[in-house]
Amino acid sequence: MTTPARPRQPELRVVLVDDHALFRTGVRAEIDGSVDVVGEAEDVDSAVASIVEHRPDVVLLDVHLPGGGGTQVIAKVHRTLPEMRFLALSVSDAAEDVIGVIRAGARGYVTKSIAGKELVEAIGRVADGDAVFSPRLAGFVLDAFAGTIEVAQVDEDLDRLTEREREVMRLIARGYAYKEVAKELFISIKTVETHVSSVLRKLQLSSRHELTRWASDRRLI
Repeated sequence: MTTPARPRQPELRVVLVDDHALFRTGVRAEIDGSVDVVGEAEDVDSAVASIVEHRPDVVLLDVHLPGGGGTQVIAKVHRTLPEMRFLALSVSDAAEDVIGVIRAGARGYVTKSIAGKELVEAIGRVADGDAVFSPRLAGFVLDAFAGTIEVAQVDEDLDRLTEREREVMRLIARGYAYKEVAKELFISIKTVETHVSSVLRKLQLSSRHELTRWASDRRLI
């Protein structure tokens, strides 16, 4: 006989970590009543402090945060709370972000397009010890463990780039024009050009075409 899943009540405690206050407000509105959001944080230091203080069942964690990113939060918390469970909730669907945060110790990864009901279900599954991924992202993890994606090489190459350079690289590789990248990231076209030149130099590539092929081969777009 299959044991029925335990009901999801507000006693399931969550800390929400994201550097955008408006997004945190939206997520709280979607999941409050189904789970208890006991704390919020906007950067690495405040996240670690809130998690240690509240000891939630699950931490909803953005990948890109001021102060070092989601992987730093996981690493710092796991030094003292090794059983803490993290569910990454990010706008990014890039392979290096998915693989990086899972390697750091997150139990799952879903994108911000997820519906509120599905997010509550994902939180519950992670609290129960399951691993949860958006369907497309699960493939990245399986490929990484199967050796299809050369994770070490991806990490080594990307470590040469700043976070802003990674954002520009991804958009350029997806075919965005400089003007579109500038609008998307709220920076000038000149700044975009500077970042692209830096990315090409650091990755030892000579053109946008090579950059697109490089990113596609590593499933970064």
